[in-house]
Amino acid sequence: MSFRLTGLILTWFGIVAVVQAVPLPTLPKPGVGEWPCWRGPERNGLCQETGLLREWPARGPKLLWKCEGLGQGYSAPSLAGGKLFITGTEEKQEILLAYDAQSGNQLWKIPIGSIFGATGTRYQGARSTPTVEGNLVFALGSDGRLICAETSRGTLKWAKDLKADFEGKNGAWGYAESPLVDRDQVVCTPGGSKATLVALHKKTGEVIWKAAIPAAMPGKPGVYNAAGYASLVVSEIEGVRQYIQFLAGGVVGVSAKDGTLLWTYDHPASRTANCFTPIVRAGSVFAASAYGIGGGTAQIRRTGNTFKTNELYFVKELQNHHGGMVLVGDHLYGTGASKLYCVDFKTGKVVWENAGVGKGSILYADGYLYVRSEKGVIALVEATPTAYREKGRFLQPMRSAQGTWAHPVIAGGRLYLRDWDGLYCYDVKGN
Repeated sequence: MSFRLTGLILTWFGIVAVVQAVPLPTLPKPGVGEWPCWRGPERNGLCQETGLLREWPARGPKLLWKCEGLGQGYSAPSLAGGKLFITGTEEKQEILLAYDAQSGNQLWKIPIGSIFGATGTRYQGARSTPTVEGNLVFALGSDGRLICAETSRGTLKWAKDLKADFEGKNGAWGYAESPLVDRDQVVCTPGGSKATLVALHKKTGEVIWKAAIPAAMPGKPGVYNAAGYASLVVSEIEGVRQYIQFLAGGVVGVSAKDGTLLWTYDHPASRTANCFTPIVRAGSVFAASAYGIGGGTAQIRRTGNTFKTNELYFVKELQNHHGGMVLVGDHLYGTGASKLYCVDFKTGKVVWENAGVGKGSILYADGYLYVRSEKGVIALVEATPTAYREKGRFLQPMRSAQGTWAHPVIAGGRLYLRDWDGLYCYDVKGN
């Protein structure tokens, strides 16, 4: 599908410039030991730290500390300025909590909003990973309340309600997005026809623009513009800075300047749940979903003022649910319904597959994959297209009865694992 874009051709001295697409960071470069938002500073699941363990002891890395009392939830932590931020629940509310990252001692907590769904609803609890930028932290509750607070003491700066303020339309399991902060804008996805995506001024919450995407698309059943469960990424494609999101009906790209819809890519969408954070490289966008669908890559190109998508390949085995994938070198790594896959990003060829620890989430750091099974086991696997090479695995103590859907995080030589009400911090620094 293609959409008209006006006034965005770049010229110098009358010559049309063809700009090579390059991924752009969403946040300033983090300091040592920082992981300021969902899937890291570039929202791609790639950690730049080095000097980590190359192999794990039989019982796993050393547990430095653990804390309990997070309440219900599947969200991962963010770390910045010596603090750890995470969302949880307390009684009938979702909350934003701050901890000392060194000791695990709680510093403060503030309410976000109501927990989505009635009592007894399946999968209740926090989903959103907070986003930290400077002295501000942003968090979204499952019922659609977005808050901005000061990192020092948790003082509330402003709040919005995605449903009440923007007539938002969420999925069956509420909102699960982690807000994107890009320059002066905080961007999120209310869903619905009036403000499918919205950009707010990060310091005031003032509306900068609303992206109104149609509810119905030609040849696409169901409500296209409802919010999925994915999080936005930012990239520059063909000279245009844009936000890329996975909605209920497909992946979309909108102008970062004004929210204009530029293109759509529908094949990876499941009518049940789209949770995948898109992966972008050189104008190619990869996305995947479960429920019998799979994953594929589309090339985004501009002809004149129009963007068009061209699917390069689609791999049915890549039925990635909510564990995400990582692009390391020229290869994608991530789990399908039951196996870990290595796939050539350029061609879609499956290079190898292995049962590993089964379906789960993934993180890359220092040449290795940290693969966390939704049943709790986490494995250290070499990130190589040569073969599956596991270098250790362990099961955290005091496992809850819930699925371990929170993605692993590494910051400052420490591995952080959230399991429902508890948070565990492990030492993964090499000798």
